[in-house]
Formats: sequence, C-alpha cells, structure tokens
Amino acid sequence: MIEFKNVGKVINGKTILNDINIKIEQGELVTFIGPSGCGKTTTLKMINKLIKPTSGEILVDGKKIEGEDTIKLRRTMGYVIQQTGLLPHLTVKENIELIPSIEKLPEQQIANRTKELFELVDMKAEDYIDKYPSELSGGQQQRVGIARAFAMDPEIILMDEPFSALDPITRAQLQDEVFNIQQNIKKTIVFVTHDMDEALKLADKICIMEDGRVVQFDTPENILRKPANDFVKNFIGVNRIWSQPELIKVKDIMIENPVKSSAERTVIQAIEIMKYNHVDSLLVVNRDNTLNGIITLKEIRTSMDKNKKLKDIMERQVITVNYEDSILNVLEIIEKEHIGYVPAVDKDSKLVGLVTKSSLLSILSDQLINKEVQE
Repeated sequence: MIEFKNVGKVINGKTILNDINIKIEQGELVTFIGPSGCGKTTTLKMINKLIKPTSGEILVDGKKIEGEDTIKLRRTMGYVIQQTGLLPHLTVKENIELIPSIEKLPEQQIANRTKELFELVDMKAEDYIDKYPSELSGGQQQRVGIARAFAMDPEIILMDEPFSALDPITRAQLQDEVFNIQQNIKKTIVFVTHDMDEALKLADKICIMEDGRVVQFDTPENILRKPANDFVKNFIGVNRIWSQPELIKVKDIMIENPVKSSAERTVIQAIEIMKYNHVDSLLVVNRDNTLNGIITLKEIRTSMDKNKKLKDIMERQVITVNYEDSILNVLEIIEKEHIGYVPAVDKDSKLVGLVTKSSLLSILSDQLINKEVQE
C-alpha cells in the first residue's frame, strides 16, 4: 500500500502540491491525470524519492520512505518513462538484466527471468535479445522498458506517461499489454497520463488533479457517473459516459415508479388502474413489493369472468434485470426475447423500476441530439 499524508511541495515559493491525502491499495492500478502542470508527475516521482516533499509524509507498506535507503527503495520499484530510459550502448538483454546483475543474482536465475520477461511483454527473445535500442521501433523500445521495470519482480511499478509518444495503434496494443499483465500478476501500478481514454481503459482508480490538489480520487465508474464538480465534469467530457455504455446502469434510465397492483385485485379493478394510468399492463407485487407476476390488457380480454383475481390469470414467469445491470444487458434481453419492457428488481427480487424499449430509445436519442448540439 502507498499512502500520502498531507503531502505538500513548494519550489521557489510556488506551491506545486497542496495537502495530498490518498491511499493506493496493494494490487491496484491507479492513474494520475489532469492538465499540464497540475502536479501528477511530481506526485509519482515522490514515491521513489526522485522528488522530496516539503511537508507531510509518504508511506509504503506502512513504512515512511523518508527513512529508507534511497537506492534500495528504488530497486524495489519498477520505473517506466516516456523516453524508455534504455541505455543506448547496451543490448536489450543487457538493459533488462542491468539491475539483477548489479544485485549479483545467480546467472541462471537472471537468464530464466529474462526469458519470462520477453514472454510477459509478448516479444520473441531470439529476435531482439542481442539488438541495441536504436534498432528497435518506439513500441518495441517501450516493451523492453516495461520488461526491465519488472526485472526484479517489484511490487510497485511507476509509469510516467509511457505511451504518450507512440502512434495510436502501438499505444492501444501496449495499453492492452499492461492491462493483461496487471490482471495476471496484480502488481501495484501508478500510471501518469494526460489521456482520459487511457485512464478509463486501464485504471482501477483514477486520481484527477488540478493546481496541485486532488479533485477526485475514485473508480472510473463513479467519476463518470458522479463527477465531484464542474472541473471534473468538463475535464472528462460531459458525454463521455455515453461512449462507455457498459457503465450506464439500469438504475440510471429506468422508470422508478412503474404502475403496479396487488395480486388480490380483480380484473375490473385492474382495467380501471390501466385506464387511469394510460398503460396496457400491470406489474403484480406482494405486500413487501416483491415482483410476483405481470398482467396485460390482452390477457385480461381473454378472461370471461371480470371478477377473477389477478393471481388466477397473471403470468408468473417474468423476465427481469437487476437494477445494477448494464443497459447493454437490457438491450440484449429485449432483442433476444422480443419484448418491449423489462422490470428491474434488486437482489431480493423487490420491484424497483421498469425499462421499456420506447423509453430506452428515447433516452439514447435525446443524448445523441444533445451531443450533436454541443458539437
């Protein structure tokens, strides 16, 4: 775990960082993002003591790094920067094995680890191991930089805008590599970026900074759904959540008070409820609001006895969605089942809302219109 406690930094009378208080849990990938000069790189460099705080303290696994040996601390952390930092006079093999060799690890152990690292970054060792950095593309150099950062199997990896100079295709490939590596080995990764799409693609949590302060430190979902203020809202883009449909949930778009009835109501009573509310179906619930069934006007018309109760003729097998589900699930269900509505329930099967095909299309259309107007 990495913890910042009231950390500040002042240079030549100018406040660079102001009262930073965050906790990065073990195994999390956290991205720092914000406008140029907001303090994100300064914050990252404080973790390995490249920059020292003016005030406050930083702890790694509960220990204050101020009292730790700087060289030893840095060797327990991987570090990847935009320019890769590869030594041009050393081969790829020598670059990757530099720190393990300095630490005098057994040769066979180093060789085995190097082989593992090439596999980790999806490179064929025999094709690259004896090449020099100048013989590699930018993307290949960055892969070697990542491999070198993992050479000592550190628990913490620091990445300072590692992909910002790469072309979009290579950048996307390396983002996928980092994400896959993180899923497999669960290191603690602190990643500085200026690209919100990159942050959303990679992060378990995002730290948005402005003028040396942390404005919001939260999950990507919460930042998209509940931006802390107008700065965050404008920085991420007001319509960005609509480009991440998997993060839009049923509870965001459902009708919260669908027309419902007790199963003890008669058919005549049900007809009156439908007429009054201008609907052609009723959701039938128990006293505790547990969804019990559904009755449509079509089914009512097939019943000769208007005094029958809904429990006698209602459909009990109702397709539902959880109110925490993505709207992608709803769209899939509506299409697969050829239905025009889906009740939303909580984990206890209590009715909490209703999603209709028409309301869903209306919301999506309104959003599209708003986006076009703003553009």
